[in-house]
Amino acid sequence: MPSPPTLLSLTQQLMQLPHRVDRHLWLNDVVQWVRGDRQSPGEAAARLGLLVDALLARPDLTAAWQSWWRAFLDDTDPTPLLADLGFAPRTAFISDMGQRLRMKLLPATPNTGDLGALFLFLQPEPFDVQWLQALDEHTLGGLTRLMLPQAPAQAPPALQENLMDALTYCVGQINATGHSAEIRTRMSSRDENTRPFHDLPMALEVFRQALQQHGPHSQACQTAAQALKLQLDHCRHAAYTVYAHLQEHGISVGIVFRLRQLRHLVIRCKYLMEALLTHEPIPAMLALLAHLAQVCHDSRSIRSLWAANSHMLAEKVAQRSAENGEHYITRNAVEYRRMLGKALGGGAVIGLTTWAKFAIVGLALSPFWAGLAAGTNYAMSFVLVMLLHWTVATKQPAVTAPAMAAKLKSIDNDEGVQGFVDEVAHLFRSQIAAILGNLLAVVPMVLLICLALTQLGLAPMANEAEARYVLSSVSLLGPTALFAAFTGVLLFVSSIVAGWVENAFVLHQLGSALRYHPRLRRWIGVQRAARLGLYLQSHVSGLAANISLGLMLGLVPVIAQFFGLGLDVRHVTLSAGQIAAAAFTLGLPALGTPAFSWALAGLLVIGPLNLGVSFYLAFRVALTSQSVSMANRGRIRQAIVQRIRTQPMSFLRPPAPAAASEV
Repeated sequence: MPSPPTLLSLTQQLMQLPHRVDRHLWLNDVVQWVRGDRQSPGEAAARLGLLVDALLARPDLTAAWQSWWRAFLDDTDPTPLLADLGFAPRTAFISDMGQRLRMKLLPATPNTGDLGALFLFLQPEPFDVQWLQALDEHTLGGLTRLMLPQAPAQAPPALQENLMDALTYCVGQINATGHSAEIRTRMSSRDENTRPFHDLPMALEVFRQALQQHGPHSQACQTAAQALKLQLDHCRHAAYTVYAHLQEHGISVGIVFRLRQLRHLVIRCKYLMEALLTHEPIPAMLALLAHLAQVCHDSRSIRSLWAANSHMLAEKVAQRSAENGEHYITRNAVEYRRMLGKALGGGAVIGLTTWAKFAIVGLALSPFWAGLAAGTNYAMSFVLVMLLHWTVATKQPAVTAPAMAAKLKSIDNDEGVQGFVDEVAHLFRSQIAAILGNLLAVVPMVLLICLALTQLGLAPMANEAEARYVLSSVSLLGPTALFAAFTGVLLFVSSIVAGWVENAFVLHQLGSALRYHPRLRRWIGVQRAARLGLYLQSHVSGLAANISLGLMLGLVPVIAQFFGLGLDVRHVTLSAGQIAAAAFTLGLPALGTPAFSWALAGLLVIGPLNLGVSFYLAFRVALTSQSVSMANRGRIRQAIVQRIRTQPMSFLRPPAPAAASEV
């Protein structure tokens, strides 16, 4: 294993660097030596100062450095670094995601004349930004003497040309983004807001001519630079009007990505102009280098790309889920009884679903087709529950959590916090009512179906082997808790799918498209087509949530089995129906067996985990979309604990009419 570089070895190597690869590997050694243990930016900056002093102290080392520096400048093209680093080549979200994956998986080579690729080889990190900003005046002066011995007050002509080329390329990308159809057509006051993009090339040309004719420090050049910066700001503000359109008509991650690219391009242009106009080129170039180091680090992060460009989509999904979730929160006794009735209806439908599930198992299909049939059965049942305006308890948390988070906008005072705690109590009672109604209906419905089957001379839902398997699979002694938590994740994912589908439906104006579709109007009539468009616009979220959840409950275990993961699902209402069917088959003596007791214990765990996991995940997304601070989260936690201590029954039963009216 090679020893780490030292100051002596670095200066000795500098005397013998005949080839490009040797020069670039030496530069990498210098960077690694300066970084050290990455604990102190000040120590890293001091190490660079030692190297600069060592190169200036001996004429032979100074000459070797000058030779290295000239060869480095002649052999590399800085434009990809200055103009392209950190920007996707095709200004599209998916292509940038693919590029970041390649950067993570594929190593870079030092044998390149592309300064952008060489920069990636050096693997910049946030620590580099810190020590570059910590360089003192002495080190900066030494770097100026080493790099600009002839004209220290301005960038040399070759560097000026490279900076101007990079500025031209960045301005061209800004102009192209502003004139693209997806951005241009979504700007408010379209004619007014596209004008800055029309005038941007002219402002750049005026700046170029002033720089070439009068120099970077002339008044004419400074005036032209100020006009160009102002024009860039006008373009950025014009592009920001697109966000208002997205909030109203649906979010596109691709459009948000292009808007963020445009913002970063404007920032890059200003750094390049600062390096062109400054009286101190080395500090300006180091500031640009620090900016590029941070950009390069961020450009390798897949998480930051997704977080930055999907925040608005998460906010919109949470907002749409909140609107749906309001229907599942009861605030008084009347609404509580209404929720209980809806849950009874949903439980009755799930009883029929349980019968269909055992019938599908009896068909002995191959795993994929069995999973697809089971998923279709679940999806049809959930959609039927939705169409009948009933409810299944486990589907509520993923949409009620955003509704709860929407209340967090007004928690700046104690009254707002108490109001939020009231909403938590309302929600908890609603969940209790929904679960209670589902279980009170599904068990007798399954028993009635089994009794009817036996009266008709048919076999019950489950034979003895299937009944014993049901009890063992739901038993608390097995992986029931893990599977129940995993089912909670699927419940949360179905809400995300619902929000995404509804957002896409609005974004692409599919409601209007269906309403005025010529062929559809000829087929079902004008009025029916209009009603269909309006109906889907109101119910596409619920349809997407129910269908996706049903298919995931059926297919995800099969897919997991294919990969050897051994995951399964445990849904509290479906599990209760299966236990009831097993108990009917095994008879009354089975109720006193340990297997049945452990199955009931497992059922008591499945419900809270189904609800808790899905609610927690949805609530975290909603909190992020609302940008709730950690301090406010702590206040909420304390207020909920206080309510549990002082008024525990408020979480279990609806308030009295007088109290309800006060709330």
